[in-house]
Amino acid sequence: MTTTATTALAPVIRKVTVRLIPILLLMYILAFLDRSNLGFAKAEFQADTGLSNAAYALGAGIFFLGYAVLEVPSNLLMRRVGAKAWLARIMITWGIVSALMMFATNEPSFYALRVLLGIAEAGFFPGVIYYLTHWIPVEHRARVNGLFYFGAPLAFIFGGPLSGLLLDLDGLGGLHGWQLMFLITGVLTIIVGLIVISYLPNGPRDARWLTEAERTTLLAAMESEDGSKEEHSPRGALRALANPAVLYFSVIYLTIQMAVYGVTFYLPTQVAGVVGQEVGFVVGLITGGVWTLAIVGVLIATRLADRTGRRRTIAAVALALAAIGILLSVILDQPVLVLLALAVGAAGFIAVQPVFWTLPTSFLVGAAAASGIALINSVGSLGGFLAPIVKNWADGAWGAAGGSVTLAVIAAFGAVLIACSHLVSAGVRTIAERRESNQHSEAA
Repeated sequence: MTTTATTALAPVIRKVTVRLIPILLLMYILAFLDRSNLGFAKAEFQADTGLSNAAYALGAGIFFLGYAVLEVPSNLLMRRVGAKAWLARIMITWGIVSALMMFATNEPSFYALRVLLGIAEAGFFPGVIYYLTHWIPVEHRARVNGLFYFGAPLAFIFGGPLSGLLLDLDGLGGLHGWQLMFLITGVLTIIVGLIVISYLPNGPRDARWLTEAERTTLLAAMESEDGSKEEHSPRGALRALANPAVLYFSVIYLTIQMAVYGVTFYLPTQVAGVVGQEVGFVVGLITGGVWTLAIVGVLIATRLADRTGRRRTIAAVALALAAIGILLSVILDQPVLVLLALAVGAAGFIAVQPVFWTLPTSFLVGAAAASGIALINSVGSLGGFLAPIVKNWADGAWGAAGGSVTLAVIAAFGAVLIACSHLVSAGVRTIAERRESNQHSEAA
């Protein structure tokens, strides 16, 4: 891209970011709050329903089964019907099911609603990542992805105290605190879903707030990028599902998500144990403080990634820091140091994700991008299913620290895989070039 084109594109990217990121960020905050609510409700929820730790772990993880299975079909449907209608549908249905979680009073209803919640929410996250590939060129994508990823720490910074406050309202209207929490956050999600229908454009061609010159500049940049990716991208949705590089990135994302959910499902309870408080407003505030460092980590990592272009190295370092933070959180015994270690871990596994997504989206295009992104997120989401089960098993096998140590090792393994991902990408590119060369030879 020429210097003139780059100069003309920069203000368009800023305008797109200002218009799209706030609503997408709000959507992600609600998505992550919906998932983290179960961690805040853990103690009261189990006390009121009689669920065992094993039942809680299974219910926490079973959400991701339906979610994982429907990720690819959901993204392909979104590509066909448009982002606005499909993302709104996802939000409204998951808001309804989330509100119904207030009726999860025994194991069967808990499991059933968690499965339905995963089905309802399937496709949201990969849908947004795919959606952004139509608006943001790869050289700007880590930073913009990072702004979207603020949703996770912000869900804890602001949602944590909110969830804790709702838990403290136990008995209001004859409802348990956890019932109020699920009901109110579910209704908020439905309201935002309705707003999405009228606010979100399907793509740059539908954005009335872009001038004709801005639209032309942006579309030219995106078409140029897509053209350069055609050479290395799998041909079509089905081939992307068997592409070695896509499968490799899927395994990496699995390790990242195991670290994420292995911590977030238990973070409020862990913080409560460190500070000697029950889970409530105070623990919510402290948990929010832990996540503040994650925002700083995202800002630093994504800006370095876009500025230097060394996205792979930065992603690997961020995930390695996550592993170190998780490990230190169970080795150290001073409360302040434990909280700092948790903050480093959170910063690492949140910061790695927006940078990570620039790697597969740098070569996937069209239908292959829709299915490939969805597959990577689908396999990664199984980390949400496996993490609580693995942690619960490791804690039982090796003591209270066993689960966290296991998660730290998994995160470290993921960092190594990221560092070596260029070898896989180069190998896949070589195979594709040889296949194309053979096809040309046969045609001649």
